[in-house]
Amino acid sequence: MMNKAIITLISILITLGCSSNKTAETTVIEDNSNEISFHHGVASGDPLSDRVIIWTRVSTSVEKEVVIQWQVSENQSFERIVREGSTTTNVEADYTAKIDVNGLTSNTSYFYRFISKGVISPIGKTKTLDTTGESTLSIGVVSCSNYQFGYFSAYRHLAQKEIDLVLHLGDYFYEHGPDGYGDKDFERKHNPPREILSLEDYRMRYAQYRTDSDLQLLHKNHPFITIWDDHEITNNAYKDGAENHQENEGDYMERRALAKKAYYEWMPIRPRNNEELYRDFDLGPLADIVVLDERLEGRTMPVESQYEASESMLGSTQLKWFEEKLSKSDAIWKVIGNQVIFSPLNLEKVRPKAPKNLDAWDGYSKERDGIVEHIENNKIDNVVFVTGDTHTSWAFEIPKSIDDYKKTNEAVAIEFGTPSITSSNWNDGGRATDEEVLGAEILVMADNPHLKYANARDHGYFILDLTSENATAKWYYVDDIKNPESGEYMAKSISVSKGSTQLFE
Repeated sequence: MMNKAIITLISILITLGCSSNKTAETTVIEDNSNEISFHHGVASGDPLSDRVIIWTRVSTSVEKEVVIQWQVSENQSFERIVREGSTTTNVEADYTAKIDVNGLTSNTSYFYRFISKGVISPIGKTKTLDTTGESTLSIGVVSCSNYQFGYFSAYRHLAQKEIDLVLHLGDYFYEHGPDGYGDKDFERKHNPPREILSLEDYRMRYAQYRTDSDLQLLHKNHPFITIWDDHEITNNAYKDGAENHQENEGDYMERRALAKKAYYEWMPIRPRNNEELYRDFDLGPLADIVVLDERLEGRTMPVESQYEASESMLGSTQLKWFEEKLSKSDAIWKVIGNQVIFSPLNLEKVRPKAPKNLDAWDGYSKERDGIVEHIENNKIDNVVFVTGDTHTSWAFEIPKSIDDYKKTNEAVAIEFGTPSITSSNWNDGGRATDEEVLGAEILVMADNPHLKYANARDHGYFILDLTSENATAKWYYVDDIKNPESGEYMAKSISVSKGSTQLFE
């Protein structure tokens, strides 16, 4: 039992979303070349059964336009090249290059590289999706990496795992300057040294993060599926505004457009219709992955009252598309890439003045309830939401309603939340002790019977393993985000069986 002083302390200190007002290199790879280098590594993403995006960026100080050869091989020695070609890039694309390589074989690993002026890039490894349903699927789920809070050791450990792909749920970087959100005593500081506003600013911030050797390794070893959250634009962003955008910072819609341009340049993505970032991935009978855009596509301005619900999280077009995808899916598992907590969550015991997180689906409860009703009425089973944003590990049984769940223990879907890579959780910066946070977790779980696991103390990621019978989340935590060589440990494993919505260990 926690005393009132501890409860008061926690209520003051807890910040549930990926936002704050604080400050803050793994090894930075220095570029001393005046000619050509692949200073920011290579990456792949948006894999399908027969194609995948490969990406790189050329660092050059002397070229107006750069010609880049690319090669995809069945082996690392590039003795069996299966696809190759060339492309050009220039300052208009920030010297980034993306190729949608097609004609590949399902469920196959490939190696790829780029060559320019005789300079060879690092060799990347990628993999196409399996649509036969005969194998399993392993997804690394990550979110919220703040350069100014710690080293990205979790990325290094995940890079070394045998997984099929990485699902990055947003807050790939943070927009703040060195005097903003971060650990003021930590050595890593943001570049440019200001809150980013211009296209050059956004590009420089991506460039800085992509010099981190742990992040480069993860991109080099595994294909990514990514979606933005708010900090790729600015804190608590929505369709036509943001909490962290002031009048003296220019036009928000222009800032949003510049942030999107830089994101599309730097990420190995294949947007729907060349524009929308919400999209889906078919893995045959085993799984469908649906990635939602819960920031820029249709989110309306959040309400300020705990007793109201904002108009829309997804927007009517995306909502209709999402519900149709759920209804038409023949896959066993429907995995939903979701930026903010979908499940209802009562935080009254630790945040008495703000018991709901209005930036999450609790602030858009009418639309959420409609999705829950759609899942229930259409008897759509095996829906698993995977969620970022909160810097906290969660495992929920998503109820039709809390009152109904208290009577029946019945749920309609499952939700697993990933901790942050480095961004602050409930005990960082001396805000509370581990013991106090553990007590707060107990209080939150007691008030939320559908919540089966919560950890607001540790940083890392989880791996979602799918078989024809079970979906299992395994949480891995690093020992110390301030140690670039930090080890890790597997802390928790929670599963759900096909046809069930009851979690078990």
